[in-house]
Amino acid sequence: MKEDDIMLEHAYGWLSIIPPLIAITLAVTTKEVFGSLLVGIISGYAIYVNFAPPSILATLEITNPVLGPLNETVNAMLGATSNRDNLALLFFLAMLGGLVAILTAAGGSKAFAKWATTKIKSKRAAQLATFALGCVIFIDDYFNALTVGNVMRPITDRYKISRAKLAYIIDSTAAPVTILFPVSSWVATVISLINPSLQQYGFKEQGLGAFMSACPFNYYAWLTLLMVVLVATLNVDFGPMARFERISQEQGSDAVSAQDSPDDEMEVLDVSDKGTAWDLILSIVVLVALALLSMLYTGGFFDGVPAAAALSNCDSSISLVYAGTGTLIFTLFLFVPRKLMTIKQFIEAFVQGIKSMVSAIFMLILAWTFASVLSEGVLSTGSFVAGMVAGNIPGFILPVIIFLLSAFIAFTTGVSWGAMAIMLPTSIAVCAVVAPEHIAAVLGATLAGSVYGDHCSPLADTTILSSAGASCVHLDHVMSQLPYANVVAGISLVGFLVAGLTFNPWIPMAVCVLLITTVMLVIHYRIQKRDARLLRQSSDF
Repeated sequence: MKEDDIMLEHAYGWLSIIPPLIAITLAVTTKEVFGSLLVGIISGYAIYVNFAPPSILATLEITNPVLGPLNETVNAMLGATSNRDNLALLFFLAMLGGLVAILTAAGGSKAFAKWATTKIKSKRAAQLATFALGCVIFIDDYFNALTVGNVMRPITDRYKISRAKLAYIIDSTAAPVTILFPVSSWVATVISLINPSLQQYGFKEQGLGAFMSACPFNYYAWLTLLMVVLVATLNVDFGPMARFERISQEQGSDAVSAQDSPDDEMEVLDVSDKGTAWDLILSIVVLVALALLSMLYTGGFFDGVPAAAALSNCDSSISLVYAGTGTLIFTLFLFVPRKLMTIKQFIEAFVQGIKSMVSAIFMLILAWTFASVLSEGVLSTGSFVAGMVAGNIPGFILPVIIFLLSAFIAFTTGVSWGAMAIMLPTSIAVCAVVAPEHIAAVLGATLAGSVYGDHCSPLADTTILSSAGASCVHLDHVMSQLPYANVVAGISLVGFLVAGLTFNPWIPMAVCVLLITTVMLVIHYRIQKRDARLLRQSSDF
């Protein structure tokens, strides 16, 4: 597709890239996400109204150059909060905040932290335990980020692990785990996005089978998980993370990069001394089990639909609401009869928990509104960028280009699902023409790039929630995670290049594992050598 054709197809052309550039630049320079998102939204709708072609201009309620953008911004925010799936997620976040407060007031979180400290004896063990819990909660990335953070924060604080490091571990075991497990809200969405295009272009493998064939090629997700294990076991910190860790070891976890946490919001609550670790464990098990059962229910499993199909077609947002509601009822009957708390204390804790989630909820609303201004039918930012590079591409390099393009779209829009929605059909269409034999690698590269861009973007909802779960200053999390994500992405690019040449997922995987292990060992050796030199210098004085 020629550039002139693209400009005709996309009414706003290069102007569509301006809002994400403004929002990201402001977020990084000012370290203030709320205002950056709001400016990005208003600038986007200013372009939408003031540069609208006649066909779009005729549909606008207000065409005034000042009032028009403000009207569109308000409508977009109302649309984001009235969307059924988004509204269900906001309910779930509020309920999860309330549930965390209830578990805190009942003494479950305190008892679990006390029990865990008898089992977790080191900083390394605390990090690996956080990683393990993140891998266990694979149903939904939002659920993962908030639950792992609230459960593990008291333990990581005990070993003076920085909030930035906790946020990194959470973020690196949320989307990467969810995108690799067939039983998750992400995979259900992916299958619904790829099936129509796979059928249209005559690919034999479809549905869950197509996803499973792409899974080994999702190098970024696999290597991100390996990176967390290597960082924890080798105690390797570099970039801004090294500074956060050093200060945390000297002054405590909340000395730097620590946002006001739900615990701070809940200081007014009386915490019971009668709670046990099982109160927390049982509540989490019930929440996970109910989420899985709810997904099967909304997908029609109990009406005879096979489990895989039910999970692929489930309503994940409303399923999480069902699970949260059921768990709240469970905790009510678990705690009140045992006199861990009264009904009045139960309600007070629930309300305080909701208050603790207000900041995260408002940021999500802004992130969704920002995504709407870049979406198809408004500025069409993603499809414009995708169309610019969907020309003559050599087959062997296709996975590399698809990975980079998916990452760029996810980074600029801050929405990995949006990037997948744009890029999966585009990738399949390009692959069908250029190199149909690379379809599994192309699908894997699309998913990997979407997760990578999401990890790096300060506008991404999963990044926002990881910061909220860890009670970490959001921009500190983004900047400290960026070097780790870039190392993994660079090695993933090597994997995709080898995959394009070998038509095999496992040879590139072996190369990537060897490379990332070597890189981390070299960094570990250099850090030890530097520390030894500094120690000698200090002893000389």
